[in-house]
Amino acid sequence: MQIKTGIDIIEVYRIKDSIEQSSGNFLQRIYTQQEIKYCESKNKNKYQHYAARFAVKEAAFKAIAPLLTDKYSISWKNVETINDQNGKPTIKFISLTKEVEKELSKIASIDVSISHIKEYAIANVSILI
Repeated sequence: MQIKTGIDIIEVYRIKDSIEQSSGNFLQRIYTQQEIKYCESKNKNKYQHYAARFAVKEAAFKAIAPLLTDKYSISWKNVETINDQNGKPTIKFISLTKEVEKELSKIASIDVSISHIKEYAIANVSILI
């Protein structure tokens, strides 16, 4: 068994600016409908949650890159951050090609950690293969 990890940190204002300046295009290109619904429910803190989910996607890409023949075979909306019944964040891979599904089938488990404050969001994704 091997552990692969990815980590990412982002400034919340960068995500806020991207969302506000793109007339919704950024949201639709990066986030799933479930992620948008979750983040919008956080009212004044929604941009921290959007930034955290962006960081999760980036960290996930870094963790799974060694498993992929082509790192561009997976996109933003193929990685969805969800919370389990206890509120712990995790990710699921959705709308994958058969080839990518096969490559990612080597993953035995995934662990996601997110933290955010007013200015920054950070995420760590570890996979066991």
